[in-house]
Amino acid sequence: MKPKTTKILYWIFTILFALAMLGDAYGGITMQQAGKESLAKLGYPMYLLVIMGSAKVLGVIAILQTRYSTIKEWAYSGFTISFIGAFLSWTAVGTAETVNLIAPLVMLAVMFFTYYLWKKYEQVKDLSVTNTVLAGNAA
Repeated sequence: MKPKTTKILYWIFTILFALAMLGDAYGGITMQQAGKESLAKLGYPMYLLVIMGSAKVLGVIAILQTRYSTIKEWAYSGFTISFIGAFLSWTAVGTAETVNLIAPLVMLAVMFFTYYLWKKYEQVKDLSVTNTVLAGNAA
């Protein structure tokens, strides 16, 4: 895959993922009815909606920023824990609604794809910088 293609795909999928997470965060922070019903079925306290919504906003900011890679890594870790936790929570209560089991796994797959593209783009970018430096030293 060409570096430009990798960069374009990375930003397309990352922005789509970020928009999905912001939508979910908005629903949590504003305590939408669907979120309340889900938490009631799972047996979690309602204030968890606001906590998770706020964490998702911070996670989106961390993933979209380009300066601090360690913070971005932690954001990806947080989203991973959230999606796996959602899947396991729905599994534990024995939900018959397949969408509740599949949605976190789909988002986990999308997130891993953006992570993969980010790492691939970072490698290409680092290689490009190294080649430029080496070409400058050779001259």
